[in-house]
Amino acid sequence: MSGFVEKPEPLQVPGLVHLHTGKVRELYRDEAGDLVMVASDRTSAYDWVLPTEIPDKGRILTQLSLWWFDQLADLVPNHVLSTELPAGAPADWAGRTLVCKSLRMVPVECVARGYLTGSGLAEYKVSRTVCGLALPEGLVDGSELPAPIFTPATKAAVGDHDENVPYEEVARQVGADTAAELRRKTLDVYGRARDIARERGIVLADTKFEFGYEDETLVLADEVLTPDSSRFWPADRWQPGRAQPSYDKQFVRDWLTSAESGWDRTSERPPPPLPQEIVEATRAKYVEAYELLTGTAWS
Repeated sequence: MSGFVEKPEPLQVPGLVHLHTGKVRELYRDEAGDLVMVASDRTSAYDWVLPTEIPDKGRILTQLSLWWFDQLADLVPNHVLSTELPAGAPADWAGRTLVCKSLRMVPVECVARGYLTGSGLAEYKVSRTVCGLALPEGLVDGSELPAPIFTPATKAAVGDHDENVPYEEVARQVGADTAAELRRKTLDVYGRARDIARERGIVLADTKFEFGYEDETLVLADEVLTPDSSRFWPADRWQPGRAQPSYDKQFVRDWLTSAESGWDRTSERPPPPLPQEIVEATRAKYVEAYELLTGTAWS
């Protein structure tokens, strides 16, 4: 069992039709047929959307995505039409709302990895491969790969795991030409972002993108290069052979699996609320990542 500990009731706004409640975002359609994405402060761990929110998280994800879209504009178009609030929307939506193009979404999580960790490391330990791609012997947790690799995954519903799949499966599902374009754009964007992050003292270990088509044009969608969709590590503390410190919700994961939480992640019991010190430490990590990457203070 997993999913929402307490599934929220979406806010009803005149002129907007609610379409979907995700782990973090609420999705609406406006009268013009465009999508309205609202990033909440919800957080998730171990396939559960937790009952405790992280203040400002949705705004940080939204503003960081907008910054990255600007850095990547010459590589790939994005789905953002406006950041103006729809008429009648609550003031709390300011800074966390994007009006976006309605795209024909590709049903693939486009993952780029430049370093070995996470599910890629688990597969490597068994077969010396990641998503079927052969890798050299001798790599450890945190090793930089000889070159970035495209390791796609299927998109899962809330409460389920995304599942890594071989490139050949993506080509079977969406066609060879689309699969090739997804791989090329994913690695192009990852390469640009990796270099920008490195200049700011951050290792971009891996990240995932979502793409959709506007007519025949591939467009970058959803959030991009945030601590929720990427592994960011402090470059001055990167040390292969161990788990790396990171700019994400690791404080949340660590507390949930600690004796203090009293929660057994193998049970069907939902996780407990987070203590205030874990909330504050997690928020601080999101703010730190934003400030290091953008070079501007969070306010």
